[in-house]
Amino acid sequence: MAATLCGRLLPKQGWQPLVQSVRHGSKAVTRHRKPMHILKQKLMAITEYIPPKPAAPPGALTPRAKPVQEESGLVLLMKKELQTIFQECRMIAVIQNNSIKSEDMLHLKHRLCNHGIAMKFFPNQVIRSFLAQSPYVNMEPLFIGPNVLFVSKEPKVKEMLLSLRTSPQMVLVGACVERTLMSRQGVLNYAKLPSVTVVQGELVSGLTILTSQLTSLIQHHPAHLTLLLQQYLEQQAGEASAEVEPEESPANV
Repeated sequence: MAATLCGRLLPKQGWQPLVQSVRHGSKAVTRHRKPMHILKQKLMAITEYIPPKPAAPPGALTPRAKPVQEESGLVLLMKKELQTIFQECRMIAVIQNNSIKSEDMLHLKHRLCNHGIAMKFFPNQVIRSFLAQSPYVNMEPLFIGPNVLFVSKEPKVKEMLLSLRTSPQMVLVGACVERTLMSRQGVLNYAKLPSVTVVQGELVSGLTILTSQLTSLIQHHPAHLTLLLQQYLEQQAGEASAEVEPEESPANV
C-alpha cells in the first residue's frame, strides 16, 4: 500500500509537470546606479577637501648660493658711455631695426650726422642693467629685439622724423626728450610744436601789446582830465571877455 502511494505521489524519473511557469520578456529586478548630475559633480569638485602638504622641517632645505658674476671691463665701459649720453643729450630716441640694408644704414647715418644726430649701438642686456639702476627705468620695456639709439644734444625731433621717412625699416618706438619719456605718438605731437624762437617772439609781442594797452589805459584818464580843464579855462576866459566889453563901451561914449 505504502509502496503504491509512494509510486503514485512521487514523480518518476524524467517526468515533467503539466503546468510550467515561463517568463515572457521580463528581467530580474536590478538597481543601476544613476549618474550624478553635472551641477552636483561641479559642487563636489569645488568642495573637495585638499589636505595641506606637510611643511619641510627648518634647516632641511638650504638655499643655493648664487654665484656672483662680475661685469667685464667692456660692460662697465658701455655703462659709463650710457651714463654720459643720458646726462648730456636732450634727445634719446629708441628705433627698432627691421633688417635694414647696410647701404641704407650708411645713408641714414650720413643724413642724421648733417643734423647733429648720432647713432649708438648697445646690447639690450647692458642697457637694461643700466636703466634698472637709473631714473630712466620706465624706458626698459622699449628695448626688445634689435634696437638703435638716436641721440643729440638738442631736441631735433623734426629732423629725425624727416630722415626716418626714407627708411621704413627703421621704426620709432619711443623717446626721451627734455628728460620726459614719450611714446611714438607723443614724439609726433612734439614735432608739430613751434620752435622756441617763435614761441619767444609770440610771447614778447603779446607782452608788448599788453603793456601798450595798459599804458594807454593809465594815460587815458589824466589826458581826458587835462582836456576838460583846458576847455573849462577857455570857457571862463570867454565869459570874462564878454563881461569886460559892455563895461568899456559906455565910458568911451
